[in-house]
Amino acid sequence: MSAEELLSLVRGGETSLIQFKENVTNAVSIAQEMVAFSNSKGGQILIGINDKTGEATGLSFQDIQRINNLLTTAANEHVKSPIIIETETVAVKDKQVIVVRVPEGVDKPYKDNSGLIFVKNGADKRKVTSNEELSRLLQGSGNLYAEEQILHHCTYEDLNWDKFKRFYETTYQETCEWEDRDRIFENLRLGKGGKPNLAAALLFTDKPDKTLTGFFITAIWFWGNELHEHEYRSSDNFKGNIAEQYQQAYSFIYAALRKVQAGQSFNSLGIPEVPSVVLEELLVNALIHRDYFIKDTIKLFLFENRIEIKSPGKLPNNLTTEQIKRGIRKKRNNILDSFAPSLLNYRGAGSGILRALQAHPHIDFINDVEAEQFTVIIHRPEEKR
Repeated sequence: MSAEELLSLVRGGETSLIQFKENVTNAVSIAQEMVAFSNSKGGQILIGINDKTGEATGLSFQDIQRINNLLTTAANEHVKSPIIIETETVAVKDKQVIVVRVPEGVDKPYKDNSGLIFVKNGADKRKVTSNEELSRLLQGSGNLYAEEQILHHCTYEDLNWDKFKRFYETTYQETCEWEDRDRIFENLRLGKGGKPNLAAALLFTDKPDKTLTGFFITAIWFWGNELHEHEYRSSDNFKGNIAEQYQQAYSFIYAALRKVQAGQSFNSLGIPEVPSVVLEELLVNALIHRDYFIKDTIKLFLFENRIEIKSPGKLPNNLTTEQIKRGIRKKRNNILDSFAPSLLNYRGAGSGILRALQAHPHIDFINDVEAEQFTVIIHRPEEKR
């Protein structure tokens, strides 16, 4: 790193990716900072920078030797699992500054020696105490999957057996009998010990209020272009298995769309202002790829000039909005992804976003990492008067 690059980081101030330290004397304290970075997006610690003024106060040769040894001890002995860091000394106006690079971890959650788990919270860090957040950290490292959670309060009787039987016999070309349900569901990773998991309920539930509490779509059609707390044209909750939720949400949006003549004859049926393929692909993506560790609904908001689909959870595994627009995908819910092509209008090849953009380029994607939310905004054509 050059001196100018370092100064550019300093001018930007402390963030969730950059932290200043004037000096470091405590291995336990700096290890907790490393834990927070490892459990988040990684980052850099600049040692020799005053965190109040941003001034480069610098370090002596003895300080540099001592701090590098302390950093190695902290990363190896005070972070569980141990992490690998990189350090570099950069000269800034005759002042020596240590740059510590802490990568995002692949074995989350990381802890300090006391078993405490930290994540970055803006420029600061905070302790993780909720089971839900801990589950998301485990999910991020591939050690736990929301869809595989066993629903201990449910049984296979809470699923639509006829729907499952049709799916199974069509897909696998063999008979499916009720008395074989335990073996079949376990083989398909849809349950264990006579209990369905979340994926089974999402695909085949017959009792959504029991099996899928909180996992549904909230739809509101607003007047104008602003979100109002008390006034709306229409509002509904769409419950059921994901195929039923999809169909209800699609019908809700389709009914609200303007059907335009688009150069056709007067007697022709109008064409939806937003192509159907856009609604199909983006609704299915919201249902298949949302984060099911976050017990919240998908929000579907209709305005005069746009449609917003807000899904719980950021994009998985460091995926970016630019990557999804190029057809790159990383799966979060493997079971749902494998079953969806047989139950929904879903191909699972990562081409859904591309098809939506080809049909209607006026779509924005917002990945809010801090809020743990992914938003799709479909801009509606301006109405001709």
